[in-house]
Amino acid sequence: MRRSIRLSIGAGVLLGLSTLLTPLAAGAEGLGISDVHAVFVQTNDTAGNQVVVYRRGAHGGLSFAARYNTGGLGVALTGAVVDKLASQGSLAFDAAAQALVAVNGGSKSITEFHVDGARLSGRRSVASGGSIPVSVAVSGNRLYVLNAGGTGSVQGFYVNSLHTIAGSHRNLNLTPGVAPQYLNTPGQIGLTPDGRQLIITTKANGSDIDVFGVSPNGALSATPTVNPSATPVPFGFTFNPAGDLVVTEAGTSALTTYAVHGDGTLTELHSVTDGLAALCWVTKAGNHYFGANAGSATITGYRIGPGGLPTIIGETAADAGSIDLAAAPDGTALYVETGGADIVDAFSVHTDGSLSFTGSSVAPELPGHSGLEGIAVS
Repeated sequence: MRRSIRLSIGAGVLLGLSTLLTPLAAGAEGLGISDVHAVFVQTNDTAGNQVVVYRRGAHGGLSFAARYNTGGLGVALTGAVVDKLASQGSLAFDAAAQALVAVNGGSKSITEFHVDGARLSGRRSVASGGSIPVSVAVSGNRLYVLNAGGTGSVQGFYVNSLHTIAGSHRNLNLTPGVAPQYLNTPGQIGLTPDGRQLIITTKANGSDIDVFGVSPNGALSATPTVNPSATPVPFGFTFNPAGDLVVTEAGTSALTTYAVHGDGTLTELHSVTDGLAALCWVTKAGNHYFGANAGSATITGYRIGPGGLPTIIGETAADAGSIDLAAAPDGTALYVETGGADIVDAFSVHTDGSLSFTGSSVAPELPGHSGLEGIAVS
């Protein structure tokens, strides 16, 4: 896909600048306009993690705005080829708080920015409460971080202050050191739409979906309810309007829906495989759902009907190693990171769920990095 948004140049251009708070590119001036919509991309560079910001046009096309150092380092998990963090949600935007949170997997930290249109400011960082943070969930005045190192852990923070939430640090008791690392680290953390439960996928390290209860003050239940997934390697997830959990299960490239109960148990509703390779990431765009198949360089589109029944509505070619993806809030545009090509593919989402490529090529903007992972849209 020659028209995709190109995101790579020579390594080492910006080494030593990781403490800067200001944008690192021309064109950052005059971007503090609150009605500017943006796409945020994390580089996960092991020499200095960055967030790259693009203005998002009316028809979904992207134009480079600026890049910002997080002050931390990225990481490449052992065995990972196109998805170096092997996770979904390593970069999260919360519209209510106008906050963008990034993980620094190689620095055991997270970084928060204030968002004003396509401009980031007020950078602050804090230790993640564990090692190898890979995913973050933000809602209202709280955020929760998933640490993939060791036996895995969760830590909660308050947005803006980044003070820890009492009673929010929990161990996942996963088996440490299982090879390959990328397949046996947890995949995603996320809050249910009502904010009362926190969900974590363990991938091959148990093939479970853990559900913690969340108290009104943000503390977590002492232990999670551990639910075996319908098929192996639960990875990324989102929710449908009924509050059902929609999970990719990479072992069979299946999309599975679950009812989430108040006691943390899950009931499988329906499951469908797309017959492709490594369905790992999923997002909702309008009335449709899109999953990225890293091993097949394709995006699978789904419709989820009554009772949580998923139906495949089409497949769209993407650049090599399609991984993390995010949609515009109005559901009209989809943005897909491709870890094999190190570029971002932009698509228009039509009312029938079909996709068409949008936008034009953008000149290279990034230093060398270990592989893109983490994308968010405002």
